[in-house]
Amino acid sequence: MQQIRHFINGEYVESSSGRRFDDINPANGERIAEVHEGGQREVDAAVAAARAALQGDWGSMPVEQRMALLHKVADGITARFDEFLEAECLDTGKPAALASHIDIPRGAANFKVFADLVKNVATESFVTDTPDGHGALNYAVRKPRGVIAVVAPWNLPLLLMTWKVGPALACGNTVVVKPSEETPHTAALLGEVMNQAGIPKGVYNVVHGFGPQSAGEYLTRHPHIDGITFTGETGTGRAIMQAASQSLLPLSFELGGKNSAVVFADADLDKAIEGTLRSAFANCGQVCLGTERVYVERPLFDAFVARLKQGAEQLRPGWWRDEGVSFGPLVSHAHRDKVLSYYETARRDGATVVTGGGVPEMPEALANGAWVQPTIWTGLPPHSAVLSDEIFGPCCHIQPFDDEDDVIEQVNDTPYGLACALWTENLARAHRVAPRIDVGLCWVNSWFLRDLRTPFGGSKQSGIGREGGVHGLEFYSELSNVCIKL
Repeated sequence: MQQIRHFINGEYVESSSGRRFDDINPANGERIAEVHEGGQREVDAAVAAARAALQGDWGSMPVEQRMALLHKVADGITARFDEFLEAECLDTGKPAALASHIDIPRGAANFKVFADLVKNVATESFVTDTPDGHGALNYAVRKPRGVIAVVAPWNLPLLLMTWKVGPALACGNTVVVKPSEETPHTAALLGEVMNQAGIPKGVYNVVHGFGPQSAGEYLTRHPHIDGITFTGETGTGRAIMQAASQSLLPLSFELGGKNSAVVFADADLDKAIEGTLRSAFANCGQVCLGTERVYVERPLFDAFVARLKQGAEQLRPGWWRDEGVSFGPLVSHAHRDKVLSYYETARRDGATVVTGGGVPEMPEALANGAWVQPTIWTGLPPHSAVLSDEIFGPCCHIQPFDDEDDVIEQVNDTPYGLACALWTENLARAHRVAPRIDVGLCWVNSWFLRDLRTPFGGSKQSGIGREGGVHGLEFYSELSNVCIKL
């Protein structure tokens, strides 16, 4: 049985407690590895290694040299593309067609993009008048924040972990990563790439485990951590914030969402259907930016529902390697239980089940996997929990609307504010409506179209701060002002 160990100070180490847990392939329910669970001792060792590296070679390394090493990390991921692809797909069950086009390429790109950005980012300088007429020169110096705790999610394990590790290292920080217990493979494998690229020991560390009374809690409460970045569920974010409050640590959170799509009657129906199929069902609906609420202007409503139903029923579930597979399982049976509970709530609340609503029949080899059907509802009452709670599964509710102001009010009627997709061929409407949506990211006639230089994050209960481009650097670095009297 494969052993997934901690990566601390450039070496793979076993847990001192001997505690281990199973890594399960969600496509068939089989155990694929045994993971070593970290405790206080492993977290202490990882933080100490990160602190020593920060005060040693990494902290004093010239920017050009550090950026060159990060490019080598990116190239190392690409060189071992097939290994990362298999590790990611075994942990998540997602189709290779998805992971090979998004997860692995973006996982590598996150190092190059932020290395190049930091190498070229500017800071402020001012010539200041003084009473004696000689003046003063003020300029800002960007310094690393320190040792960063990276708590990564399970839905896009490599992509979202490196989305944090890339800019953190580019700014000169060191990191301790706590990957999700559901998806530990690629974070561990990245340690080999770090060593091969020549990253100094202690710069990148990985400790496996769970949240409460395990590696996650010990890391977020650690007194020698200088900042915490987390992507995941809003409730977990609250717990991390409470833990961090004792040390007043800076936080960067990308949290939950109950995202909407708004389809106006003048939309290109083909584009809107293709985009909504992706936003509702990609990665089995396990995407923080995914669409669970769809509002369609009434003249287009019936045609849209029929077309989306047809598209959802054409999704093909199956083993990640098989050709033509377009739909994977949920990450675990526990998560499937949660999603199926909302499927039952929808029925109880009087929804019309347009398609899906249960568990698909799978071949014997996959019968024990965490499979659910892509599901579409209509007709839910406004008070239904299905319309307010983040389900994080392959499902959406479609509702007609008649008035622009009214649909904006409905879209904004949520404690979340992560993303929205607008579908309209009316340029004036697009510019008028998009700024009125209370989200961190609003697409028009697209979905998941990302430029890594742009700000990314949520409003309300969907997050704190922004990642991406120079906006992310504000969290991963400290600015010090130097004032020189002339």
